[in-house]
Amino acid sequence: MNAPTVFGAPVHWPAKINEIPKDIFDREDVFRLELERIFYGPEWHPVAHTGEIPNVGDFKTFHIGERPLLIVHGRDGQVRVFYNACAHRGTLLETNNRGNKTEFECPYHRWLFDSTGALRGCPGKDDFSPSFTMESSGLAQVRSAIVGGLIFATLHDTTPDIDSWLGRTQPALMQLLGGDGRLKLLGYQKVSYDCNWKAYVDNDGYHAPLLHLAFKMLNWQGGKGSQYATENGHIAFESELKVPTDNGFLRDPSLIAFKGSHTSKGSVIVSLNPLTVMTKHLDMINVRFAVARSLLKTEVHYAYFAHVDDDADMVRHRLRQSSNMLGPCGMVSMEDASIFLRVQQGNRTPGNAVFQKGVKQEHGMWFDFKQNDEAGNLPKWDYYRRVMGFVREES
Repeated sequence: MNAPTVFGAPVHWPAKINEIPKDIFDREDVFRLELERIFYGPEWHPVAHTGEIPNVGDFKTFHIGERPLLIVHGRDGQVRVFYNACAHRGTLLETNNRGNKTEFECPYHRWLFDSTGALRGCPGKDDFSPSFTMESSGLAQVRSAIVGGLIFATLHDTTPDIDSWLGRTQPALMQLLGGDGRLKLLGYQKVSYDCNWKAYVDNDGYHAPLLHLAFKMLNWQGGKGSQYATENGHIAFESELKVPTDNGFLRDPSLIAFKGSHTSKGSVIVSLNPLTVMTKHLDMINVRFAVARSLLKTEVHYAYFAHVDDDADMVRHRLRQSSNMLGPCGMVSMEDASIFLRVQQGNRTPGNAVFQKGVKQEHGMWFDFKQNDEAGNLPKWDYYRRVMGFVREES
């Protein structure tokens, strides 16, 4: 018998490594446990890129699960992540998505904090409790780390160091982020999908040429590549870039031109467990910051970047490719919203979802895969099972 969840009936996890129970996509009790063990547990979560907050005073708000964050470029040049809550009574401090401020004032009682999180003013403090001090009443800071300009946050004390957590995906991540992470924001496209977060992120190499018909319509064929995973559920794809050729389908074929210089590993995808997908295709650099808003709502911010050394023509080229190719309504990826919903709805039927493409064995794990295998998702699912405390049934 499998271990029960905290809230509901037992989760029956099948014995075979390539099967997962469908009901975990649609159970509120499972989602509440995921928040505690995964999103608030010992994991790192990408919450921003320094290219989004390049100047002193720049800030961005974001969420990990249901917990609001405030990411600030401090007056001392340091980037910090805070809980977006006043240190006094917990009022949400900042409601804007992005902006620039040297001070953050709570509207409730006018407590004032600077860009380093320090408390600078609080009316009526002469009548406060005996233990109150200005120095101990700043914003609650969240542990953070930066790799390639990508800002990570964790809400747990025992999360391993960021290099250990990234493991073998870090070189691919750096390549995807322009080599040195020196990026500038082009803009966002934001969408809310009617599906559980696991339905959104359970992508694989098997589906891409089958679901996304634009690859065929644009004469865009995949090059040779590989897929590999880590024990804690990250997945990376690295492949040769096959530049599409003009077949008359587009009125302006410059939209799919490649202006970069390296094609040997010019196509890179990194999926960091639990919920962040990043892509580099042609000249597009895309980080998809995602939030598990509720059991059946996943919000994704498609953030597009250029390199800081790009000239004006390259910036315009990246912007055109980004907004037209891989966004939520992009020519290549427009089918995603529909398929996420259909996965969610179909998984309300009894039984298990079964992975087949690239499955070498049914009772053991491995971590290197062919480019178009769906089996690359299996390490992620096994890690999820272990973190959640679900025990495999006996074979």
